[in-house]
Amino acid sequence: MNKADIFEFFRRLAEANPHPETELESGNTYQLLVAVVLSAQATDAGVNKATRRLFAEVTTPAQMLALGEAGLKEHIKTIGLFNAKAKNVIALSQALVDRHGGEVPADRDALEALAGVGRKTANVVMNVAFGVETFAVDTHLFRLGNRTGLAKGKTPLVVELKLEKAVPQPFRLHAHHWLILHGRYVCKARRPECWRCAVADLCAYKPKTPAPAASRA
Repeated sequence: MNKADIFEFFRRLAEANPHPETELESGNTYQLLVAVVLSAQATDAGVNKATRRLFAEVTTPAQMLALGEAGLKEHIKTIGLFNAKAKNVIALSQALVDRHGGEVPADRDALEALAGVGRKTANVVMNVAFGVETFAVDTHLFRLGNRTGLAKGKTPLVVELKLEKAVPQPFRLHAHHWLILHGRYVCKARRPECWRCAVADLCAYKPKTPAPAASRA
């Protein structure tokens, strides 16, 4: 895609959804961090189902530590890899108390130093909680970057760095939300729904997926 195509790509996504937001539910920055850590290899819907009761009880790292690893597991046992995730959440909560006064740091390196927090998780927190123009490359963004031609790369970091260079203002702050939602609901992994895609004519993917027969009837 050239610069004009990229601008039009995001302009259309923004027109369809002017105020995109993460689908993970949280009441504060700490809860957001926990939710994103729990969402690895899990759906947002599944995480939200598990965290609604948890977040009604736990709003701070200190409260999480009081709940304890066993108590946390009871809340999140429906989420994949819940044993490892519970251990990480307790460890990161302890680190927040010990090193950051119980607050989530607005610094990507400091976030990545926490247990269970990788670059994608740190980028989500920096973007959603602190309004930083970051590009959190999950499976949807990685797929879209390569499939559409927007940002091709063999690793999430390569795709992220290409998006960093390619995405223009005024779309940078919300770009990763538009791409995640587009990948989740339209440009799906197994069968992209090209027939109802607002940016199909700008996309490098070929051949375009035709509408199901029932939809054409």
